[in-house]
Amino acid sequence: MLYGRSTELAALEELTARAREGRSGALVLRGEAGIGKTALLDRAAQSASASGMRVLRVTGVEPEADLAFGGLVQLLWPVQDRLDGLPEPQADALRAVLGTGRTRTQDRFLTGLAVLTLLADLAEQGPLLCLVDDAQWLDQATSDALLFAARRLAAEQVAMVFATRDEGFAAPGLTELRPSRLDTGDAVSLLADLGLPPALRDQVIAESVGNPLALIEFGAARRDDPGSFTPVTVADRVLSSYRTQIAALPEKTRLALLFAAAEGRGDLPLQMKAARTLGVGLEDLEDAERAGLIQVTESTVVFRHPLIGTAAYQGAVLARRIAVHQALADAAEDPDCRARHLPLATTSPDDEVASELVAAAERAADRSAYAAASLLHQQAARLTPDRRAQVHRLTDAATCALNAGHAGQARDLAEQAERMTPEPEDLARLAPVRAAVMFESGDQREAARLLLRRTHTAGPGLGPAMLRTGATYGWFAGDADSVREAAERLASLGEADPMVEGMAHLVDDDYARGLPLLERAVAAGQDGSDAARTRALHSAILLGDDATAMELAAAEVARCRAQGLIGALPQALHLLAERQVLAGAHRDAEASVAEAVEIARDTGLRERVAWLNGVPARIAAIEGDEQRCRDLMRDVPDVGRVAGESALSLLELACGDYEAALGRLETAVGPGPQRHTAMAMATVADQVEAAVRLGQSERAERPMRAFEAWARAGRQSWALAVAHRCRALVDGREEDYREAVRLHGQGRRPFERARTALLYGEWLRRARRRSEARDMLRSALGDFERLRAVPWGERARAELRAAGDATTGAKATAENVLDRLTPQELQVVRLAADGNSSREIAAQLFLSRRTVEHHLYKAYPKLGVGSRRELARLNLV
Repeated sequence: MLYGRSTELAALEELTARAREGRSGALVLRGEAGIGKTALLDRAAQSASASGMRVLRVTGVEPEADLAFGGLVQLLWPVQDRLDGLPEPQADALRAVLGTGRTRTQDRFLTGLAVLTLLADLAEQGPLLCLVDDAQWLDQATSDALLFAARRLAAEQVAMVFATRDEGFAAPGLTELRPSRLDTGDAVSLLADLGLPPALRDQVIAESVGNPLALIEFGAARRDDPGSFTPVTVADRVLSSYRTQIAALPEKTRLALLFAAAEGRGDLPLQMKAARTLGVGLEDLEDAERAGLIQVTESTVVFRHPLIGTAAYQGAVLARRIAVHQALADAAEDPDCRARHLPLATTSPDDEVASELVAAAERAADRSAYAAASLLHQQAARLTPDRRAQVHRLTDAATCALNAGHAGQARDLAEQAERMTPEPEDLARLAPVRAAVMFESGDQREAARLLLRRTHTAGPGLGPAMLRTGATYGWFAGDADSVREAAERLASLGEADPMVEGMAHLVDDDYARGLPLLERAVAAGQDGSDAARTRALHSAILLGDDATAMELAAAEVARCRAQGLIGALPQALHLLAERQVLAGAHRDAEASVAEAVEIARDTGLRERVAWLNGVPARIAAIEGDEQRCRDLMRDVPDVGRVAGESALSLLELACGDYEAALGRLETAVGPGPQRHTAMAMATVADQVEAAVRLGQSERAERPMRAFEAWARAGRQSWALAVAHRCRALVDGREEDYREAVRLHGQGRRPFERARTALLYGEWLRRARRRSEARDMLRSALGDFERLRAVPWGERARAELRAAGDATTGAKATAENVLDRLTPQELQVVRLAADGNSSREIAAQLFLSRRTVEHHLYKAYPKLGVGSRRELARLNLV
């Protein structure tokens, strides 16, 4: 009987009922030890099993908190036969976790995707309940994987419940429920069977402050010893109660309990194999089992409550704990299990033990369990006699911490290693970690300078990569000197990089030499390595080569999807979304950003979420949604400053606030490399138009000349068209307008094409050539309406009316049926229309098959279709 738990039981019943109906969900039960979380999980498991739900269960174990994927192995071991049905990269990732495969996992979030897919596949056979107890003690790799899956559940018939202490296991985004303390009436009912006198009962109720475990333990203790003393806090009282019970047991029984507590996983054969070396056998567990402290089966030992194990471990003297861990390490056949016990059994430097820990760290890193790998490297460093080797192992620990997403820990480890060595080569190995943390925390300039300083002493394999990264950091920091220096030193090493060299020429305004080098980087990278293709993509963006950049960005997104590179996908989607906005595909861009934001949040990339806001802000500016644009730009980081300011200035330009628009751009696109980006170059047209409207065209003359030089060197038709438009605005020559219209043609930037047509139409109207003006203005209006660029469309209509077009009213922009879809529905619909199966779509979008079909089910009536066949006939562009 559970007392005082009607609210909690109702929440669990609702969660499982929704799962049975096909609506997945997750819940976190959070509270202090003994509040009844495990009892609630037990009741949920019992109720789910009775209703036909399958139940998977895992319990975090404190000694295993740093064992890579220890919790996930426990959860998935019974269903490993289902791995063959997963997409190959996901199956390989889980085989590596379970020890049945040796494939290196490239992305630490791929395992979470594999867990999601596996749970969804299991739920195809019926609803599934996953219960996670003591989640605060899960290893980091398991926590990351389970939380990634939990946040992406939708329509899979899966329910997940995590029970955790107040501290640890942060689970933002999941619903939390805190079990309440028992009131006096429920406490009296719980104590009824103990037969306590009223005075003692009331004292127990007061001391336990509504904690169910404390009520039971204190009640039993007071019944047996009415005068017993208890410490102040509830946790200490409970632990004291358990220590008292354990202290009353025979010495060998206490030692057997210590083996169980130190081993942690409940592996009885391993415990007994190790215990025999200290003269302890299975019979020595009997007294503890009779006392109700443990439950013993043929293969397991389980403490009735985790605090009993804590009491058994903490109550033993250090020498005894060391002996037990050494015995467990010697008895272990699994090298990772052995590596878990060795540091706890070793009190002085030991190179052999340290080497074993390094090997375990490398195995953990191969499975993307970087947090566990970092700890193992730290333990290896502590036990390493040689100071230089100790520094190397701390460096590896810092690198793994950075890969795990723990930037602060990575910084601390790198600084600790730096204090231990004066060796320049060691400091060079530490520099990439320090610089990456600096860059992510907003200190891009110092990150670039650090890498450039330390490359002087870096080895030949590390130096060029550090210089390339330093050039990139310098570019984003607006540090022209760093970009130039990186290019010069790469050339001196015989490692000249056309992208870095091209950027170095751009910072000197030498477009005629810089842009051809970027073209070389694009050509060299399209069929090269992943790194070369990445450089080709960024080079194409700097060139303003929209077609190539779109192709490369789409290919990068596809590569990330195919290989399960979830951590890299938000960046790839961001670059693709920016290209989609330029192409006028606003809904596609919003879908790309929505997916990127969701993944970034799921994977803890908070800075990336803010940076991504620049894309929808640009769309909001074009469409005239002022409030949304300003809201999105509120938290954009410095690295997204140009994109953010260009969106706000475009909004101000559309609203006629020309001074604000021009002033903002003059401030944002100042000296430094970022003024040479394609985004910054494109804002020159806004500067020119704002300056001309203010009658101060001289304020835009310098950036306009730079843009014209950039456009001529790059030979991109859209850029040449905009350059002619700007010159026409300043000089008023019709031939520039005509050439701009010709160059735009049916180009890839419809918004710029429409702006050119609008400005030329205005010029023609002022020249009293009304018929020609109307043709040009109608062309502009058509593009603006398709883009839902409301303020720009209103300007075009006003000009049309002034040009004598009486038929042009203030009609609303025609609705596109795709606007009825959510961003994720749009992605699913497009892929389905291309002939992809639900399973193929699920693999691409990191969803389950049921969720894909759920989105299609919701999308069909919005589009007025009833099947995939009808969907394929629609124009979904």
